[in-house]
Amino acid sequence: MTADAWLAWSRGPGMQIALGIFFLGITIRIVEMLLIGRAPDLAVPRKSGTASGLRTVFHRSLPTPGMLKREPLVFLGGYTFHIGFFIVLVFSIPHIELFHGVWGIRWPGLPRSIIDIAAILSIGALVALLVHRIVDPVRRFLSNSGDYLSWLVTILPLITGYFVTHQMVLPYTPMLAVHILSVELLLIVLPFTKLIHTFTLFLSRWYNGSMAGRRGVAS
Repeated sequence: MTADAWLAWSRGPGMQIALGIFFLGITIRIVEMLLIGRAPDLAVPRKSGTASGLRTVFHRSLPTPGMLKREPLVFLGGYTFHIGFFIVLVFSIPHIELFHGVWGIRWPGLPRSIIDIAAILSIGALVALLVHRIVDPVRRFLSNSGDYLSWLVTILPLITGYFVTHQMVLPYTPMLAVHILSVELLLIVLPFTKLIHTFTLFLSRWYNGSMAGRRGVAS
């Protein structure tokens, strides 16, 4: 198969397959969560569960007091990766053009130099977090193959995207095909690994805060 054929397949059938598995997987995981159910709470509510849930979502999205001192690498690496990944995904001009083609909306992008810095910092943060996971005996013991798979499928789109914009390793067309395929791999894997927290993070925080609030407990 030629590079042009690979690119056409990745943009067409490959993306359709990946998105189909992605949305089906997300739906299954969320339905599983909803079907688990919970025992009825017969206690008289002491506070509004809704308000407490929203407060918990906000508070737990902020840095934990003392975390920078206790776990500086985890703190800095985690925030650097997430912010950098968001910048690359949302403000890269090629990505904006892709979103415009799908949704019909467009917003200002950032210069490629800033996108490059964000990508490099994100890649560096992921590498540092992987080394820390391997070196730290407790984290290494608690890690499983799914954790390493999640790391791999997350870093690949960043690396291949950087290679595409700088025309490195492979010519533009095959490298673009590899980049798109790496994104599709991320879409396929995400619902079935801990990366599902992308969709369940705020829902779980709201639920825990809501339950704690009803009982008058700080969360």
